[in-house]
Amino acid sequence: MKESSADRCPCGGAAGYRECCGRYHDGEAAPTAVALMRSRYAAYVLGLRRYLVETWHPSTRPDGPDLEDSPSTWLGLSVKRNECADDDHATVEFVARYKVNGRACRLHEISRFVREGGRWFYVEGRFPES
Repeated sequence: MKESSADRCPCGGAAGYRECCGRYHDGEAAPTAVALMRSRYAAYVLGLRRYLVETWHPSTRPDGPDLEDSPSTWLGLSVKRNECADDDHATVEFVARYKVNGRACRLHEISRFVREGGRWFYVEGRFPES
């Protein structure tokens, strides 16, 4: 059976949602920092606040992402770079495109991730200078 576009994962991965980010949203640990980053993007698209909170490292976690201020129209994700400092520390650079009031925008971030207890967590991100 051919997969419909509705079954595609919001992160843009080749697999369907269930095989891609859906399994991480259901509790399976993301195997890499890139997989976690992609699943967090998909969680923003789908409004999965609990997943975003649970995958944010406790040392930098806010009370919770305010999804009310999150763009309602996400357009796509592009991973630019992935660097592993060691088995438990990684950096992922990405660009997420979205629309606000009909205007196309982009979020360019370099994110830091750490793995603890076999699970990856988002620690923080910075915005590179243009």
